[in-house]
Order: sequence, then C-alpha cells, then structure tokens
Amino acid sequence: MLTGASVYVVALVASYAIATVASPAGVSGAVLLLPFQVSVLGTPSPAVTPTNLLYNVVATPGALYRYWRQHQTGGRLTAVLVAGTLPGVIAGSIVRSSCSPAPAALTSSSRGVLAPLGAWLSMNKKSPRAYTNRSGRLSAPVLTLIAAIVGCVGGIYGIGGGSILAPILIASGRPPSDLAPATLASTFVTSVAGVVTFLMLSAHHHGSVAPDWGVGLALGAGGLLGGYTGARLQPRLPDALIRRVLGVRYAWLAAG
Repeated sequence: MLTGASVYVVALVASYAIATVASPAGVSGAVLLLPFQVSVLGTPSPAVTPTNLLYNVVATPGALYRYWRQHQTGGRLTAVLVAGTLPGVIAGSIVRSSCSPAPAALTSSSRGVLAPLGAWLSMNKKSPRAYTNRSGRLSAPVLTLIAAIVGCVGGIYGIGGGSILAPILIASGRPPSDLAPATLASTFVTSVAGVVTFLMLSAHHHGSVAPDWGVGLALGAGGLLGGYTGARLQPRLPDALIRRVLGVRYAWLAAG
C-alpha cells in the first residue's frame, strides 16, 4: 500500500495513462481506476465512490474541450443520455451511502462489470462503421431508460456511466467519433450531481461518504491531461483499434 506523497504521484501518472487510452472511446477511465484505488491507493469504502466521481468532474473537461475544438459535440445524443443518467446517478449515490461493502467485495463487483465489457470489445471483429446504416439503432426512449439504469450503476460504483454506455452505443451502430463527446458530457454532468449528493449525505451520515479530496484531485489532474491527449489522438485512430485497446484493458483489470 502506498503512503505519503507517492500516493498522489502514482495517482496522477496512472490516471493520465488510463484517460489517454479511454477517452477516444468516450470513457473517462473511472471504471478502470476503481479497483486501482482500492488495491493500490488504499482509498477506503465508501469514500472510493465519490472520489471516483470527483475524478470525473475534474478529468472529463479536458477531453470535452478538445472534442469541442474538433467540432464534435454529441448533439441530441448528449441530451438523451443526460436525461437518463442524471436521476439514475442520484439514486445510485443514495443506495451506495446506505450500503458500504468491504473493499474486496467492491473490487469483485467492479470486475464483474469489467469482464463482459472487455470480452465483447476485444472479440467483436466488426468495425462500428459497419453498423452505420442499420435500422436497429436504439430509440430515444429506450436509450433514456438504459441510461437511467447505467446512471444508477454509476452512482453505486462511482464510474459515471460512460464506460457502460459506450459499448452499448457502439453495438447499436454509433462509431466512437460520434458517441465519445456525448458519453463524456453525460459522465461529467452526472458526476457533478453524484459528488453533490454524496456531500449532502455526508452531513447526515456516521461514516465517511465524502470524497478523498487529495486523491480525487490528483487523479483528476492526470485525467484532465490524459483526456485531452486521447481526444486529440482519436481522429487518427481506427475505430476497431479504439474498441480493442479498451477491451483488452477492461479484460486485463477484470482478470487482475
């Protein structure tokens, strides 16, 4: 277990690397940082969840700004995702504050989320652009419902929801270049709501449900720079490579 200043240095470097890899796919990297926080940084439960959400708040503007510079805004998809994930993350945050599993249980649960996502992203050989003309894209009401469920999961685990929504959207026919700004914007808005909810709950909670500000800000600083880097690289990367690199990382962390 790390101690002292090394915690913040390792947090910054790790989050930079993870955000650089994750942001081209519309993922902040929080789902990859959850087991890392528990096993390496030693962030206690339930503070690990709001700390992860704080990371999202600080980190995602880097990628969003770069995507905006590249004229990628997400359009109507952003509003649809936010409409679902915002109430979902508030509900998930309330559930998380009243149920505080042991760190080992939290890590095992997060790996249960990572494993199927990693397998799907790694093994699917079709490029997202091969689905572009499919008529089976998810309708707005269905996508809003899915986003609400994902938002609730994100509130419980502190992952914002983009890490689950991005693979679903790719499967429904949207390439990373279209969905990345929308899922990251949704992650940012819902993470702000999640952090505020946890801060309000911490005033009436016997345990510590507030974020670890030092770790969260260190992670966020690395994610801010990494997200900008990843977003800048995205137009130069094939969709299949974006998907498979992220899938391999999901699967590796799930196995670890």
